[in-house]
Amino acid sequence: MSAESSLPINDLKERAAWLRRRVFEMVMQHREGHVPSSFSMAEILTLLYYGGVARLRRGAPDWPDRDRILVSKGHAAHALYPILADLDYFDSAELERFTQPGSFLGMYADNRVPGIEGISGSLGHGLGMGAGFALSARMEGRDFRTFVVLGDGECYEGSVWESAMFAAHHGLDNLVAIVDRNALCILGRTEDLVRLGSLADKWRSFGWAVEEVDGHDLAALRAAMDRIGSTDGLPLAIVANTVKGKGVSFMEGRAEWHNRMPSPEQEAQARQELGLAGASGHD
Repeated sequence: MSAESSLPINDLKERAAWLRRRVFEMVMQHREGHVPSSFSMAEILTLLYYGGVARLRRGAPDWPDRDRILVSKGHAAHALYPILADLDYFDSAELERFTQPGSFLGMYADNRVPGIEGISGSLGHGLGMGAGFALSARMEGRDFRTFVVLGDGECYEGSVWESAMFAAHHGLDNLVAIVDRNALCILGRTEDLVRLGSLADKWRSFGWAVEEVDGHDLAALRAAMDRIGSTDGLPLAIVANTVKGKGVSFMEGRAEWHNRMPSPEQEAQARQELGLAGASGHD
């Protein structure tokens, strides 16, 4: 069972909105973090943790039979912190100390944080770690699954495709890669920098079963996840087409907001759009 039973779609939409608000508040507290990269994958994380997909246990981050979840786009892995606190993995008061001296909640998540399975600040390594987890489960006769959330810019890394070949070779159908396809990276549009083309076709050519969906459509994401375990022995890749900065109009689809902090006026606008009470605390 997941930490919470599978919530209805409308409740999941509310939970995704809650996650965006909590991430924004956490980042604005000390003006450290990556808001747009976190917001593009809010529905993905919501479905994994609250949609009955991943098998987890509340208050037990080291439960041996848990499914493993890795956010390989490490600059946005701090989007997990509000979820992990909500699951009673650590005190939610720690969120207010995000990035501060003495806190274990750094901008780039690592496995000092209860519920974080591995360090992912350097892009391109999460899928390799995930393939290792999946193969170890196979060798030990265990039934946990491994989910890896990757960025599309991260797919420039050769290590991603080496790991993809490895997973297909070993028939790791207990491994799911979810690509946050927001079409942007820190320097601009992926198709203007080094063209990725159809990521769905690329993953298929590497021997994976593939689903391509709207990454903000929770019903579509859930339907794609339903393919887990019915892929004829192939690992599953879900290409989730998303909008970077989803939920804040002036950030949406804008590469320059990758790690920029809003002005007080922009923060007030973002708070209004996210449904947060109060204006900027930095006037």
